[in-house]
Amino acid sequence: MEHHKSPREERDIKIFDALTGNSKAVKTVNKTGEEWVEQLDEEQYRVARKKGTERAFTGKYWDCKTDGVYSCVCCGTHLFQSQTKFDSGTGWPSFWEPVSEDNIDTEDDNSYFVHRTEVLCRRCGAHLGHVFEDGPPPTGLRYCINSASLDFIEKKT
Repeated sequence: MEHHKSPREERDIKIFDALTGNSKAVKTVNKTGEEWVEQLDEEQYRVARKKGTERAFTGKYWDCKTDGVYSCVCCGTHLFQSQTKFDSGTGWPSFWEPVSEDNIDTEDDNSYFVHRTEVLCRRCGAHLGHVFEDGPPPTGLRYCINSASLDFIEKKT
């Protein structure tokens, strides 16, 4: 039996649960490429695991106005709330803040000859999109996120 080394070392981290309002300790999610292929559809894999970008105005959530929480399609970590979503006119879901800085990572992205800041899920390393400094108050940030990297948990009334 052939063993594949996971791309990331497992470690304990703290993430924020937007549904309970509490932080909790979890282990990072580490899967092989083959395991991600089995779990995700082709577009989710291309975007979330291979750092792709979906075409503007084609994603499932770009114009979603339902109240709830957007979570990582790969590991379920809560990422953004509908209350921080706004219409940026770009064709991608845009938010002015994550549910918690504990739930995301950012890193420099110099691909395509332009400097950007990539946004990643802290728990599993999934590519979510990019953050720009042209968003609305109160943060002035625009987290431009691919729908293919997200699931949605509708708020129960």
